[in-house]
Amino acid sequence: MKLDILRKIIREEVKGAIQDELKEILLEAVKANKQPIQESNVNPMVPTSPIPTKTKEQIRESYKNILGETATSFNSSHIAQPLRVTHADTASPNGQLPEGEVSMDQIMGIMNKA
Repeated sequence: MKLDILRKIIREEVKGAIQDELKEILLEAVKANKQPIQESNVNPMVPTSPIPTKTKEQIRESYKNILGETATSFNSSHIAQPLRVTHADTASPNGQLPEGEVSMDQIMGIMNKA
């Protein structure tokens, strides 16, 4: 038997088997789904319920509730002071590093530049 004839026979048999399977799958899907499908033009990414608008006083009250007692005891002394760079000697044995703190954002900024 020639190779071309064998390929043609295989293609026809595969095509017939796929068509039979697709018929069975479609019949099964049609029989199983008894509920009608309702389409809508609503975007699924947009919430359907309206977003309530709040007044400034309500927003202020909700922030107060979120912060709780932290807001009353929190003041500027809790904020880290930035690093004060001076022309002081930092390399000698008697030298000192500048006063203050360096935030992680500053450190990451320096590392990302390198």
